[in-house]
Amino acid sequence: MTVGISVPLPAYTFDPAIITKKAEDLGFDSIWYAEHPAVPVESVSPFPATGGEIPWTYSHFSDPYIALARASAVTSTIKLATGITLVPERNPLLLAKEISVLDLHSGGRFIFGIGTGWLKEETGLMGGNFARRWTQTREALDVMKLCWTQEETEYHGEFFDFPPIRSFPKPQQQPRPPIYIGGAAPKVLERIVAHADGWLPNRVTPEELAEKRKELDALAQDAGRNPSEIGITVYGQPADKTLLDALHEAGAERVIVRPEWVETDDEMCAQLEKIAAAVL
Repeated sequence: MTVGISVPLPAYTFDPAIITKKAEDLGFDSIWYAEHPAVPVESVSPFPATGGEIPWTYSHFSDPYIALARASAVTSTIKLATGITLVPERNPLLLAKEISVLDLHSGGRFIFGIGTGWLKEETGLMGGNFARRWTQTREALDVMKLCWTQEETEYHGEFFDFPPIRSFPKPQQQPRPPIYIGGAAPKVLERIVAHADGWLPNRVTPEELAEKRKELDALAQDAGRNPSEIGITVYGQPADKTLLDALHEAGAERVIVRPEWVETDDEMCAQLEKIAAAVL
């Protein structure tokens, strides 16, 4: 069974080097950091899980790229992933560079989990266009793919427009790190087939996943893509082996377990040991 670990909030409580090395030693496949860089005090955007107010913990994310870079220095096999990067809130030229450097120096271990965001006020604060955030994200992905694969590139779109540039280094993974699109938007599977390498759902049952796997396979075949090359990683699940087995049987290549927040690195490492004993 392929199982990864997400980092609970407040994420900066834990030293990424300590907990990632522990996760690697225990046999976890990957570690996943999420982001919300600046959460407005007042917001009318409903929290997706409850439809209510934003939990206080949403002000307490770490920076995923700095955390994963620290983790990469003390590990050698565990995959380093974002779950998720909020693409409309980042400049794609800078993000392409960060990802290339992280992937290169980690030995090709980065997984680029992305999303377009649900917090309208935050998207606006960071310069994103909330109403057209998918179009902005699609253009950003186009820009980054060009930076990762071409010696020289230029781009002329609605949101990004620049003359010929050079961007080095290139990532170690060729042609680029895998891209997983999160969420359950009505067109998410079509977008994955057209622009990405996998799906990163969160709130999904094994039964729903099996249906979506069939739908994704059919869309891939219609588009001339090999369905086996498009993965599904299910995010944020409890350490329940029965559930994880069912998700794998339904079509997940990987399941990410969500630990509970504790106060210290030692407590987090002890929790990882318990999770590993339960599910690996």
